[in-house]
Amino acid sequence: MNARNKSENSKSGTLAYVALAAGMMCIAWSAILVRWTDMPGPASAFYRMLIASVVLMPAWLLPEKYRGGPAKPLTRAMMGIIALGGLFFGIDLAFYNTSILRTSAANATLFGNNAPVFVGLLSWLVFRRKPAAAFWIGLAMALSGSLVILWGDKDRLASMGTGDAMALAAAAFFAGYLMVTEQVRSTTSTLKFLSVASWASTVFLLMVNVAMRVPLGIPNGRTLAALVGLGLVSQVGGYLGLTYAMGHLPATATSVTLLAQAPMTALMAAALLHEPLTRTLVLGGAMVLGGLGLANRKARPAEPPEYEANSEASAAIAAGEEA
Repeated sequence: MNARNKSENSKSGTLAYVALAAGMMCIAWSAILVRWTDMPGPASAFYRMLIASVVLMPAWLLPEKYRGGPAKPLTRAMMGIIALGGLFFGIDLAFYNTSILRTSAANATLFGNNAPVFVGLLSWLVFRRKPAAAFWIGLAMALSGSLVILWGDKDRLASMGTGDAMALAAAAFFAGYLMVTEQVRSTTSTLKFLSVASWASTVFLLMVNVAMRVPLGIPNGRTLAALVGLGLVSQVGGYLGLTYAMGHLPATATSVTLLAQAPMTALMAAALLHEPLTRTLVLGGAMVLGGLGLANRKARPAEPPEYEANSEASAAIAAGEEA
């Protein structure tokens, strides 16, 4: 029986990493698609979430076994936690989409993917779940690779612009989304979680756009096509993979793996947006990927007792009140 459980856990872990890799590739398109829109960042963020929310609505009609998770009732406590995650993600998108329009796609992705720093610290300080030494070494190597890439653009390195600062702010709020996702994903299904979180983000972003008087008109066909891509590819495809992975992997492992978006987006930006592809970009990308391998090699073995304990605690809290 133990051998069978080990085999099932191994397959589940492999599928989680496959889903994470596929999700990462979908999310890597975000910066490119935002650049192809002719509208403010908060507006494109709103349409991204609106399209995804509408697409995910039929998920509520599917039997629980097809929703990608445990068949447990969605309680009010769970709804509140998921909505909080959606709020964090909405703020993340508003900052990130705006940063892409104010700096290079590669820079926005590099700074925006500093979430592992915040996740690692929050895991340690809030949940007392100290990552293994290999995680920090791998993270340092990945971040060093990011700096090598950034060094190729000395003008931006010498003077950080508002776009880079906004990308860093986005990273902080994305870390909050990852932490909330990890605590709730073990008690609800992938599609149900994404549906609730998406609508929470959509409502929040609508309020932000109205409050800031941001025009929501879609100016042309290219913008419409890019918005559909953001909603279907970057959001639905990307976060289906990410949310599934979060149900089987620690947030630290997930967030570090997402650093691979940086070199991937840089390559895409060079081909599609004509941003320069330099030797430092290639070297830095290799360092990032090497750091990912080192960090993920020890990420899960270092944390199983606390990880399982937090999953059980969140399940107990979520069971407090039925929706």
